Amino acid sequence: MTMLDTPTTESLAPDFVGELIAPEHPAYDTARRIWNGEIDRHPALIARCQGASDVAAALRWARASGLPVAVRGGGHGIAGHSLVDDGVVIDLSGMRGSVVDPVARTVSAQGGALNAHVDRESQAFGLAMTSGYISHTGIAGLTLGGGIGHLMRKTGLAIDALRSCQVVTADGSIVRASESENADLFWGLRGGGGNFGVVTDFTFELQPLGPTILAGLVAWPADEAPMVLAFLRDFIVEAPDEVGLMANLRLAPALPLFPEHLHGKPIIGLVTTYAGSIEDGERVLAPVRALGNPVLDTIGPKAYVAHQKFLDPAVPHGRHYYWKSHRLGPLTDEVIAIICEHLATISSPLSTVPIFSFGGAMSRVSEDATAFQHRDASHDINIVASWLPEQAGDAYRHRAWVAGFFNALAPHSQGVYVNFTSDDAQTRVRDAYSPTQWHRLQALKSTWDPDNVFRGNANIPPLG
Repeated sequence: MTMLDTPTTESLAPDFVGELIAPEHPAYDTARRIWNGEIDRHPALIARCQGASDVAAALRWARASGLPVAVRGGGHGIAGHSLVDDGVVIDLSGMRGSVVDPVARTVSAQGGALNAHVDRESQAFGLAMTSGYISHTGIAGLTLGGGIGHLMRKTGLAIDALRSCQVVTADGSIVRASESENADLFWGLRGGGGNFGVVTDFTFELQPLGPTILAGLVAWPADEAPMVLAFLRDFIVEAPDEVGLMANLRLAPALPLFPEHLHGKPIIGLVTTYAGSIEDGERVLAPVRALGNPVLDTIGPKAYVAHQKFLDPAVPHGRHYYWKSHRLGPLTDEVIAIICEHLATISSPLSTVPIFSFGGAMSRVSEDATAFQHRDASHDINIVASWLPEQAGDAYRHRAWVAGFFNALAPHSQGVYVNFTSDDAQTRVRDAYSPTQWHRLQALKSTWDPDNVFRGNANIPPLG
């Protein structure tokens, strides 16, 4: 580990309002933990910032000290890019404010805000935006990669709601980015990940929604999975924008919700969201509820903020996670057969396979409007292995299940969502963008970060 002598560390202190956490600090081991318990890295310094000036000071100090930089928003990335060994973590977890302007219908969220913070403040005024499937995900990482969620077919991706940003660039400057100011940077921030700077503030446009929506889960035993996936393929094409559907395949947890004879057995569920009136939703979602022989149906009126937290218990902090992902077209019979075959061999009761359904509003945005590709894709599949820390000896087996599943689907892949890259980020990052987008992103990198300071990510290198 890089040892920071006291005078050197103290040279940052006069310009820094937040907390500086070095290895000898009593909070160090807690501060270096992130969502994925598989990641165990030891930064030389964690700079817990209180504002953009802190970010700029920490960044300038890290560069002057010759130390690599990582940026932590929510700390929810699978690959652990928010931590770096022997470097400086610019930690935004002390910057979690979200302020709503109910007249303008906007929310300004700081770079460390979580989806839950944005949801709660927005719903106080009956407003919402697409903010992800897990409430403890950071709004920054979610947005910079694109931002999929329950509402994306109705309100578009998170980047489609983004109106402006405050950004600390690689040289420590603080700039604004929007369609009218640094528009090239604004384009790259919407899908290009954390490659161009540290975004310390986001302003989003909100839409009326809630506080009550129609939502819930319908589940079937695994022998009905082929039927359910074929239904999903066909139904989502004709469904109105208000419909959000996410398939989820896993072993049934031992909860009273599920029949005891299915506990520990493979099941498939459809997580449903209707972003319209309860009455219309009951009619539109009726075919979902009438399909086959469901063992569970919880669809009903539900607080939107509760629905946003519905999946949280399945992915708590501290467990070990590993995943791989594909962007897919329509679920052909061959793809469905592959999915069902690998559901039968799932290696952990904690693992899940979510399949996200696209279309609607997100698909009608021009592909050159942002740095997000594959708006015409039908689905994303994320093959998620999960196990407890004390089961570390089983990691190879769980990773092998993911790899086998991933490889079987590879011939059907249309690319990858940059936020779903994992240990393959550097080899697959180009698959997240079209050739035209990739060249434009590299040119932007050459302008805004020619030294590749922000390389702890799915990295887009400068030209040359």
